[in-house]
Amino acid sequence: MTSATSTSSSLPAAPRPAHRPTVRRAHGEEVVDPYEWLRDKEDPEVRAHLEAENAYAEARTAHLADLRGTLVAEFVGHTLETDLSVPLRRGDWWYLTRTTAGHDYPAFTRVPEGPELPRGAGGVPEVDPEAWLPGEEMVLDAQAEAAGAEFYQLGGMALSPAHDLLAHAVDLSGDERFTLRVTELGTGTVIDEAVTGAGYGLAFSADRQHLFYARVDDAWRQHQIWRHRIGSPSAEDVLVLEEPDERFTVWFERSRDGSTLVVQSGSTTTAEAWLLDLHEPTGPLRPAGGRREGVDYTVEHAGDRLLIVHNDGVEGFALAEASLEDPGSWHPLLEAGEGERLLGVEAFAAAVALELRSGGLAAVRVLPRRADGSLDVAAAADVSHGGELDAVELDANPRWETPTLRYRLGSMLTPDTVAERDLTTGEDTVLRRTPVPGYDPELYEEHREWARAADGTAVPISVVARRDVPRDGTAPGYLYGYGSYEISVDPSFVASRLSLLDRGLVLAIAHVRGGGEMGRAWYEQGKLLHKRNTFTDFVAAADHLVTSGRVDPARLAAEGRSAGGLLMGAVANLAPERFRAMLAGVPFVDALTTILDPSLPLTVGEWEEWGNPVASEEVYRYMRTYSPYENVRAVEYPAVFAATSLNDTRVFFVEPAKWVARLRETVTSDQAERPILFRCEMVAGHGGRSGRYRKFEQRAEELAWLLDQLDATALRS
Repeated sequence: MTSATSTSSSLPAAPRPAHRPTVRRAHGEEVVDPYEWLRDKEDPEVRAHLEAENAYAEARTAHLADLRGTLVAEFVGHTLETDLSVPLRRGDWWYLTRTTAGHDYPAFTRVPEGPELPRGAGGVPEVDPEAWLPGEEMVLDAQAEAAGAEFYQLGGMALSPAHDLLAHAVDLSGDERFTLRVTELGTGTVIDEAVTGAGYGLAFSADRQHLFYARVDDAWRQHQIWRHRIGSPSAEDVLVLEEPDERFTVWFERSRDGSTLVVQSGSTTTAEAWLLDLHEPTGPLRPAGGRREGVDYTVEHAGDRLLIVHNDGVEGFALAEASLEDPGSWHPLLEAGEGERLLGVEAFAAAVALELRSGGLAAVRVLPRRADGSLDVAAAADVSHGGELDAVELDANPRWETPTLRYRLGSMLTPDTVAERDLTTGEDTVLRRTPVPGYDPELYEEHREWARAADGTAVPISVVARRDVPRDGTAPGYLYGYGSYEISVDPSFVASRLSLLDRGLVLAIAHVRGGGEMGRAWYEQGKLLHKRNTFTDFVAAADHLVTSGRVDPARLAAEGRSAGGLLMGAVANLAPERFRAMLAGVPFVDALTTILDPSLPLTVGEWEEWGNPVASEEVYRYMRTYSPYENVRAVEYPAVFAATSLNDTRVFFVEPAKWVARLRETVTSDQAERPILFRCEMVAGHGGRSGRYRKFEQRAEELAWLLDQLDATALRS
């Protein structure tokens, strides 16, 4: 196969950063790193190198400009640009989100409940995307707020109990440190923006005089909860809770009945919780379960009692209850079934909804409440629409006295669908399926398939393709993976994938160990000293796609992002011959260097995921065998497109910068035909560019390169 990238007679030279050796010492070993000097983003030479990499990537993909434009047009063509969300009832108001053609950011609006509102399915107001309802008013115009900013991200919003104030968090650099703004709804006047550098989470006190928020430490760990009196200087803010253990992160939420702030602290294995009466916001926190090493749990305030999802003595987690007077005494209600994992619980006046994993997919189970508030476990009912790859998750349900439960449904061929279940009759009503212009689901098919890992474990794969793509080993393929932190990558509809499917690609997600798709044990088998299972599972999935005749062995691409970028780097070293091209987004490819340095953001908390190579030589030696930057080999590699952002606090830009430099100087593949490219967004964070159209352009750049590498740029007839 000849890629268009190899036809130019005057390819530019790739940037070659200087070797400036740094010695890393650990467990009696000295490792010389020639590129560690690239870590300092304030160094003019480092910035010049990043700009040179961007220029090189642009030059090497210049021939794809028309294809990039075509892809952006396809993305836009499959997007209803002027659209809206399903209105959501909060108090006496219906809230909705509007998107407008040509706007990168949405408008958040509301309309008062009243008999004059036109009604659609489920009695929800029927709204015209092109016209506002009578009485509809602006809550937050993100497009106007972002005007002139190179980067803009909302970090959360919270309404006061009387719905007269809005608090929201704004990040203008991508470092996920937010300025908090409090606005008077009705007038649009900003009455407070004293708090800067905040983390995630916002909640008003019951009297709406106080706002609770979080702060992060120098390692970008959310470690404190603060109370701010609205209208006062931030210097007068009061520290509510500080978590000294660097393994733990703190967060909070307001209970659905508005009475209580539930504060939680957790590592990957252990948790602790507290309660605060929001009617007495200056009062003390009350313990709600304590801290026991290895006991992971979350607490839900259920009005007259607490509900706890925990792993105390059970692998798949269990549901328990406790009284408000004695929150530390848990009484069992039910345990996860075979092959299940309970994830969380949400409580309402009439019922309780469990979120769980069952059969490798996200699911929701509804448990009615009796008249005395107790749970009727025997009457539990699952929410399902019957699709092979249907994933079901709870949607926002802010009302305590709600008569219905709203949830979201999706698959690789089912666009995001909002539905609700009547808590009295059990009847399900679809409120809205996201319109996808130009999409005919009958052209495609989706299936669950299984690969066989090296140790015999069956690894699930979600596969989607056009029905007219032959299974004769000639189709190009794309395999996505993640596999860390017990995070599940469920089958979901992504409109931009249609551009790949319509060019004949077979798309697959490998649900590898280290994720949470198949339960807690699935996660445990892909972390710490079992981490290599994540990588070999992915290779097994790739092998399955080839041996089953799904894809051409010479035309298979892979993608992973963040910890999934670590997966890409490890797999490139492990089985470089299996893949033609790889997309590695914000890739965690210098893992050992990072995890050896506790001064770096998030490192100490990461030790429960990867192990502590500082204290354990065994962990050090094990990580040394798979950390991508450490193990690049002098053999033929896939083409690589690495993308990152200068202000990313989760995975520093230096990791892909070093990795790309080492790849270029080590691999034996022809880099005219299999280029190694690096793109660094100079104003962005972990999620890349902000804004709808900017994200379209970024994704088009990546996918145009991938299609070119697979010789699959032409649409199927």
